[in-house]
Formats: sequence, C-alpha cells, structure tokens
Amino acid sequence: MSSALTRAELLALPATVDLETAGRAFGLKRSTTYALAKRGELPVRTLRLGRALRVVTAELHEALGVRPQEEAGLRTDVGASAGALELSSSVQA
Repeated sequence: MSSALTRAELLALPATVDLETAGRAFGLKRSTTYALAKRGELPVRTLRLGRALRVVTAELHEALGVRPQEEAGLRTDVGASAGALELSSSVQA
C-alpha cells in the first residue's frame, strides 16, 4: 500500500484525479476506496469518464479542508469584494 498524500502533493494535483489517488489522499487502501465509491459513500462525488472513475480535485481539497488560496498567501475574505468595488467605481465614472 502506498502512503497518504502530503499537503504539497495535494496542492500539486491536476483538475481531476483517478479514484486510487483520491483514496490515497484520504489514507485509504485501493480496495476500500473502490468499495466506498461503489456504495456511494466516498465523501466526494465520482465522475465516470468512459470506463474510468475520476474525482474533481477541488472537491477533494474541500473534503480534506485544504485551502489552496491560503497556501499561496492569498486572502480569500477580501479579494472578491475589493474587485467588485473597483469595478463599480469605474462604471460610475
């Protein structure tokens, strides 16, 4: 069995990952991961793409409490409202 993914490895994942990688992120064995997915009991949605099962990495991050923006030193509480303020000011001018 391979070890669970580190925080750095989680942040470096592509947009979607295979089911085995998602299971590793939770510290699960391959067989357990597939059994949970089959029963619909994984804490993330699975996507069937052809014969493959994939998991959206953003959902994986959310389920694990990993915040990529915070890791990059970005503040998520002000960014959107500050941008909206600038936009509304320029529209009125």
